[in-house]
Amino acid sequence: NFTIGVVGAVWCKNCRYAGYLPSKNVAPLPNAAALLRCRRGRQAMSAWGTTDARGYFMIQTAEQAVPFASTDCAVYVPRSPRRGACGVAVLPRRIKGSPLRFREYVTRPDGLQAIYTAGNFVFGPRDPAKCGLQ
Repeated sequence: NFTIGVVGAVWCKNCRYAGYLPSKNVAPLPNAAALLRCRRGRQAMSAWGTTDARGYFMIQTAEQAVPFASTDCAVYVPRSPRRGACGVAVLPRRIKGSPLRFREYVTRPDGLQAIYTAGNFVFGPRDPAKCGLQ
């Protein structure tokens, strides 16, 4: 029996906001909501997380995730916190979500936790010239 922790990152492509990484042409998107959703038959579990200033999130389930396999789960970032300037989902598409990839087990004070990665979520502007300033 264990809980689940999922890490990932949310980026804005082509906009030079704070934390811009020239090598990848992306900037982090802080305060983006990320949703872990697991479903198997009639059972379902959801947990939310929010990105930090560097664009990274960590979602942790408060309950045991025994009835679910990693293939029953996906992470979604429903919308960008910068809808006007960086509101178009580039990777993955909003309705598809991102599958979980196992990283490691870690021991927590309340038991074992399986850590997965959901990878990168990338948003972009409809018009890169309209990124806005930050």
